[in-house]
Amino acid sequence: MIIKYTAFYAGMLAVFYVALSFRIIKLRLVHKVGIGHGESNTLHRAIRVHANFAEYVPLALLLLAFLELNKAEVWVLNILGTALLIGRLFHAMGLGKSAGTSIARTIGGILTYLMMLAAALLNILAVY
Repeated sequence: MIIKYTAFYAGMLAVFYVALSFRIIKLRLVHKVGIGHGESNTLHRAIRVHANFAEYVPLALLLLAFLELNKAEVWVLNILGTALLIGRLFHAMGLGKSAGTSIARTIGGILTYLMMLAAALLNILAVY
């Protein structure tokens, strides 16, 4: 079976992940920091955005792939994939600008968590 919808969202998220990586590289050059974040709060936030992405996206994509393999409706896959993509974009925008709470960061977190919870529950229900 082909999992083309998960592949599409994985591809979109991979491009975004590379962009987050390039942002860190650029900030490391600007602040002359080879490892860690030195004294730069901007670099520290960029590293956390990147790390947070790496912490959540793999499991979320795995859940999406399981749904697709279990023949979930296309509209369900697209809603969940879009929620994940938009959630990660909002989270990166919010945390990238401020270490504190922000509307964008909150929306990003909520969308990511809702996507993962919905996908987890749908995968559990797929057994029945």
